[in-house]
Amino acid sequence: MGSENLFHKRKAKSAKNLQRKGARRAAYKKILIVCEGEKTEPNYFEGAREYYELNTVNVEVRGDCGSDPMSIVSFAKQRYREEKDAGDPFDQIYCVFDKDGHATYARAIDALTSATPKDTYFTISSVPSFEYWLLLHFVYSTRPYTALPGNSSGNQVLTELKNYISDYEKGRRTIFSELIEQLEQAKNYAKRALQESERNQTDNPSTRVHELVEVLQNLKD
Repeated sequence: MGSENLFHKRKAKSAKNLQRKGARRAAYKKILIVCEGEKTEPNYFEGAREYYELNTVNVEVRGDCGSDPMSIVSFAKQRYREEKDAGDPFDQIYCVFDKDGHATYARAIDALTSATPKDTYFTISSVPSFEYWLLLHFVYSTRPYTALPGNSSGNQVLTELKNYISDYEKGRRTIFSELIEQLEQAKNYAKRALQESERNQTDNPSTRVHELVEVLQNLKD
């Protein structure tokens, strides 16, 4: 029974790979989204891709590259080389990661800023964590988060978010569609918070997730 299940799983995976290889690229840009973690951010952006009915050949979402910011940058560059060698490089690449607890955060941003070809790689960062972006769907806040013993800044945002989504868990598959009614508010709040952080010469808190959301919203235009 076990070997039979394994056979069916392999067959299904092979069929899926063949379907992807046989799919045709649409006329709009081809982009890559490389995310920290294997569930939360990839699920969010897969949900956005599905909601806006974007072709999987045009929008590739990956989360199988580790959580360290520099590992995300390395993976993104590798995928760019692979697709370039295949004759169909990505037009734009977005690297999604948090600052919370990552020693290579600043180095990753520098690496993306200096990456070539120019105007291809973009940083989609959140400080302290991706959940700050989700929190902005409900409330505008620029209160800075400071790590405490046994309570990281990211965990503090998570606790605050649960005041609005009591059953929220990382990796929630449908979180994009669940919050679609508040999306425009979140975008406006994120822009305001980013402007405020730049005026105060700090990044805590801030997020650039709205920039990638707008890319997906306008990709077919």
